[in-house]
Amino acid sequence: MTTQMIVRIDPDLKAKVNNFAKVEGKSVSEVVRELLEEYVKTRDVGSYIDDLWGRIGDKLTSRGVGPKDIKQAIRDVRTKN
Repeated sequence: MTTQMIVRIDPDLKAKVNNFAKVEGKSVSEVVRELLEEYVKTRDVGSYIDDLWGRIGDKLTSRGVGPKDIKQAIRDVRTKN
């Protein structure tokens, strides 16, 4: 379910947003939704960390590193210290 939001902006800014949205083939609502989603995404630390772990996992997997390799690496570090 969606809900409405009323935002007051300068008329010049509104006109510019309308023009850019039109050029991109989007509605102003679509542009505002995209901007708000990106705003929240960049400030949501939990999602950022989840994404970071996902990227780390993908990179390790692409290099052929698996769970056994991680356990051995931890053992090696602990042995050195």
